[in-house]
Amino acid sequence: MPRRPMPSTPQRILLIKSHSAGIGDLLRSSAAWAVLKKRWPEARLRLLFLNRWAGYPSEELIAEHPLLEAAHFLPMREGRWAGMRGVGPQTWRQLLPQLRQIAKEYTPDLLIDHEPHGLETLLVTRYLRRQCPAAASIGVAQVPGRGLLYDHAGPSLERYAREAGLALPLDYTERDFAALRALGLARQGQAIVLSVTAKGKRWQQEHLSRFAGRRLLGLNIGCATSGAENKRPSLELLVEALAPDYLPSEIPLLLTGAPNEREINQQFLVLYRRRWGADREVVDFAGQTSLSQLTGLIAACSLFVSSDSGPYHMAVALGVRNLVIFNFANPSAYHHQDNVQTLINPTPTMLGEQILQSLSQGRLP
Repeated sequence: MPRRPMPSTPQRILLIKSHSAGIGDLLRSSAAWAVLKKRWPEARLRLLFLNRWAGYPSEELIAEHPLLEAAHFLPMREGRWAGMRGVGPQTWRQLLPQLRQIAKEYTPDLLIDHEPHGLETLLVTRYLRRQCPAAASIGVAQVPGRGLLYDHAGPSLERYAREAGLALPLDYTERDFAALRALGLARQGQAIVLSVTAKGKRWQQEHLSRFAGRRLLGLNIGCATSGAENKRPSLELLVEALAPDYLPSEIPLLLTGAPNEREINQQFLVLYRRRWGADREVVDFAGQTSLSQLTGLIAACSLFVSSDSGPYHMAVALGVRNLVIFNFANPSAYHHQDNVQTLINPTPTMLGEQILQSLSQGRLP
């Protein structure tokens, strides 16, 4: 296909992704969105996400992201057809009219496919390019020949890492910058970003106003999703690390979590009361906030302690000082920012002393 020139000042950029709809994975893309907005402040950004998990909780929060004009989550049903596993004709019959509507309504002038593998985002990008005669396409030349299917392509993840002096496997924030290399854009330390939503502000006023003027510590034990249990820190570790010697008794403890994590929180609370008594105020908000409302809870905390789960990434993006506990090394999930302290399989003393030190540093500006 004849190559279309890159727009010198793109006005409507459509970002195409799939893979995982987890809030952490989606938020990691916000660093790339921020770099695009810095380069072209007037550009309107939209996300088009091909979603195998329709109705995922992250959709509401990402649709409210301040760097995006809108987000489209299009469900794709995967199964077996013609003897192969993949997305079949029925899904494409449902998908194509939605893509045509987005093309007609938004008329993007730049299409960026951030996915280095798979056919779905490639086919969607090529279809939208045909629907939008002024749109240039960008992809990732991950495998031989793939880069030729776009107007312009960034390097493979391996080449990108080598040229940027980064270790493999790349963390998910860096992966999005392989495509942006085709635009001459680099990360340059850009952090992931998020703002407290309007719903988060309202929730904060309704539920946390009685704590006004007090320091708060948020705790997300998390990891109740099937298959994620090995990421959950032991309750005994948390009980010992949140002793009055490390966490002053006047600081309330706010527990967060999904509805299916309330039982875990209650188990922790029983152990905590048995060990340290009932002097400290502890409030369990598991299942009582949407992700949008959770922005208000996390932002109110002087320190947020979490397992490797969605709220950890939210705290990082909100700029809240936070400690993340990993049961094992997982470099692709780390954030290298001033407000983040990563602890790998810590002892209760290590974690407790870090909590005490972090609280003594006060809130971030």
